Amino acid sequence: MFFRLTFLQSLLVVCAILFDSAAARSQDLVSRGQYIFATAGGCACHTMPKGPPYAGGRAFPIPFGKVFSTNITQDQETGLGHWTEQQIVDAVTKGIRRDGSRILPVMPFEKYSGMSQEDLKALIAFLRTLRPVKNATPRLKSWAPFLRRLGTPIYLNFFGRFSRSPKHAPKAGSGRGRYLVDHVSICGDCHTPRNSIGVPNQSLYLAGASEKIGPLGEAVPNITPDKETGIGKWKPEDLVELLHSGTKPDLDAVSGLMDEVIQGTSHGYKDMTKKDALAIADYLRSIRPIKNKTK
Repeated sequence: MFFRLTFLQSLLVVCAILFDSAAARSQDLVSRGQYIFATAGGCACHTMPKGPPYAGGRAFPIPFGKVFSTNITQDQETGLGHWTEQQIVDAVTKGIRRDGSRILPVMPFEKYSGMSQEDLKALIAFLRTLRPVKNATPRLKSWAPFLRRLGTPIYLNFFGRFSRSPKHAPKAGSGRGRYLVDHVSICGDCHTPRNSIGVPNQSLYLAGASEKIGPLGEAVPNITPDKETGIGKWKPEDLVELLHSGTKPDLDAVSGLMDEVIQGTSHGYKDMTKKDALAIADYLRSIRPIKNKTK
């Protein structure tokens, strides 16, 4: 009898240890996901200014009408509450919804396709913690009724640029910086200009855009190392300061979408580690300088 009790007690202790260990691993995964979420600008596009966090509904003009960001909270009717992990992965990296319909490439799923598998897993674990908010996404407004069903596959066939998702993300240096710029923070989504049908002009990679073609009618600065029109005269610490506080070397402050992704609704670039901010600075200093005045 004594032996049986001792065995049961030992088994309970082992189970408690295993449970605590699993809970700690789960919390660590969520914490890492929160950091990826912050480094992705806190997914600012999914929050209406002064609206409920991450509940979508924000309007974005496109060449053929207007599209609205989706609800990424855990609401089971209008958000991601009923979505499986794989369905979220497919939406983020392939642009395919739970019902099989296409997401318009206004959502940078082509860029997110290069996010590492470990970062995607952590990001989804964090998304599972978002407070559910019931808010249905408005329907696409377009004078081209077949835009989503026919136009998107044609666009992707000719202009899509998907990447391979590595198992692990680079950990340091300009390789880490490139990974963050291209596949997490998605700097090119705003800082690389697009043509009249929304195709990024890669010959002007990160060279900025004027108000006429910038997102939401905002001019976007040149962040190549060109010394006249870009950030070629900036020190690495200047970019770190900008990403953390929104303050430029001339003490002017950023505004608009850049301010939103820095501050985030709750998490944003401001929460990026100095090491990662310096990695981004190293990468931006290494790319081709392009003379392109945006104002």
